[in-house]
Amino acid sequence: MRISAPAWIGIAGLALASVPFFKPPAFYESFLYLVFYWIVLATSWNILSGYSGYFSFGHGAFFGVGMYTTAMLAGTFEVPFLWTLPAAALAASLFGVAIGAVVFRVGSVRGELFALLTLAVTFVLATVVLNTRIDGGQGVNLGGVALPAIMPSPSSTFYVLALAMALATLWIAYAVYRSRLGTGLFAIHDDEDVAEVMGVPTFRYKLQAFGLSCGLAGMAGGIHAMFISYVTVGETFSIIVPLTVVLMSVLGGTRHWLGPAVGATVITGLLYAFTASNYAVAGRAAVGLILILVILFLPQGLLGRFIPRLQGRRHAGAAPLPGAAVAPAARPSGKTGSGALLVIRGLSKAFKGLQALDAVDLEVRRGEILGLVGPNGSGKSTTINLVSGHYRSDSGGIVFEGRDIAGLDPHRIAHAGIARTYQIPRPFAHMSVLQNVALPAMFGHAALDRAAAEGEARYWLEFTGLAAKADALPEDLNLHQRKFLELARALASRSSLLLLDEVLSGLTPSEIDDAIRTIRAIRDRGATIVFVEHVMRAVMELTDRIVVLNHGRVIAEGSPRDVMGRPEVVTAYLGKPRAGKSHA
Repeated sequence: MRISAPAWIGIAGLALASVPFFKPPAFYESFLYLVFYWIVLATSWNILSGYSGYFSFGHGAFFGVGMYTTAMLAGTFEVPFLWTLPAAALAASLFGVAIGAVVFRVGSVRGELFALLTLAVTFVLATVVLNTRIDGGQGVNLGGVALPAIMPSPSSTFYVLALAMALATLWIAYAVYRSRLGTGLFAIHDDEDVAEVMGVPTFRYKLQAFGLSCGLAGMAGGIHAMFISYVTVGETFSIIVPLTVVLMSVLGGTRHWLGPAVGATVITGLLYAFTASNYAVAGRAAVGLILILVILFLPQGLLGRFIPRLQGRRHAGAAPLPGAAVAPAARPSGKTGSGALLVIRGLSKAFKGLQALDAVDLEVRRGEILGLVGPNGSGKSTTINLVSGHYRSDSGGIVFEGRDIAGLDPHRIAHAGIARTYQIPRPFAHMSVLQNVALPAMFGHAALDRAAAEGEARYWLEFTGLAAKADALPEDLNLHQRKFLELARALASRSSLLLLDEVLSGLTPSEIDDAIRTIRAIRDRGATIVFVEHVMRAVMELTDRIVVLNHGRVIAEGSPRDVMGRPEVVTAYLGKPRAGKSHA
């Protein structure tokens, strides 16, 4: 019988809770308190920064908000200590959410900019606290605050509080890791724009993770304020806190819920060993050296290195049996009828003065394959990007199934029933092929639960010939397979409209033949497809109608053989002949 991770957390918690009853010296309880304290900080940091890739150097700020909330409530207003802890968590969480609500709306604030911004928040907050009545430069003394007699001694009381906090934090990290929220955060980590287009509500998920991360850090700060009894700005908002937390998480492995706890235990033990031997400075140097070595040789952390099935992969729950699949009746199919599914009117888009689309009008009829063709730079991919919400149009309307979707967030467009592929494949690099395909089934138009999404993913992997690669990472696929992975992801969402952006580019003739057969089979199931392609034999074989773009404008529309023979279309592709050119 396999014991679940929550059960192991509970068993470990019961075992560790018994330690005070053996009456160890207070020193050991205090040391274990510090281990649990760093586990909470590292694990809470990882919920946002490890899962989503938004590295924060401001974790000390939210930890500090919790410390000063408890210090002020308990030390100044004489609120019972335990009552201050929820307030500390709430204050830190609200502070984080307020920052995130602004920062996460700015698409350019990612990576290094987000890290530097959170670091700046720490310094600004420290300055405000230092120069107001919150601290005033004197610090806050909690020596006179009564510690509740949860256990016989103060050291055992702090031990139990930190243990309970660490167990709760680990359970929350595990729950997020296994939830839809965790799946979405890992997708954001690999490619946020693609995750949004596939239906992940990236802004909301980042905000939830940030609020949760900050709240846990704030409560840890509240407990630690009482532990040290004297709170000062210099110690609270030190850069040492976020740097140590980052090191612990990276050492253990940021893509696993248990990684930061492993790293925190190792680093805390290492620092104690050096401090006990009177080589504290050497201990700090060793920590810096470990960080360098981890970055160079253990980018996936200890868990990723020594547990192969965790390398860059995230368990997504028990996989269904190979034969498990959704009933055929549940497979996506276009609605009957020949009316317009998508209507575009006056669609325009410019990039820094370059007019990519200029008042484009077109319709996509239900159940057809519409070819969207034209020379390079004509606006084909821009049209796909505007319809899918990847870009916002400057003007014009996009009506899908009677609803104007122009200006909607990309994830809402995905929920409405539009899926797309990318001209250059953009899989989630650290997710398996199966997880890549299951994600749009979970977050797209179908909105399936995890088990059903994996069944759907396996069905489409079999359909596209990728079933044998289900457990591989995208880096293990060739170009042909990556193109088909894009196709499988679009199909798994069960969307009403598929936008295929040059799925045949870069393929060999035999691979193109396979792709044509696959797309024809998709069409036979009733799908409606917008087919952007330069391979003209595929366009001629597959499409019912084509629309030709040139310099951002529609220059021809109709049946493939009729349109491709028109002089203006030939001129768009081949250019105008020179006047007076002699012929041999």
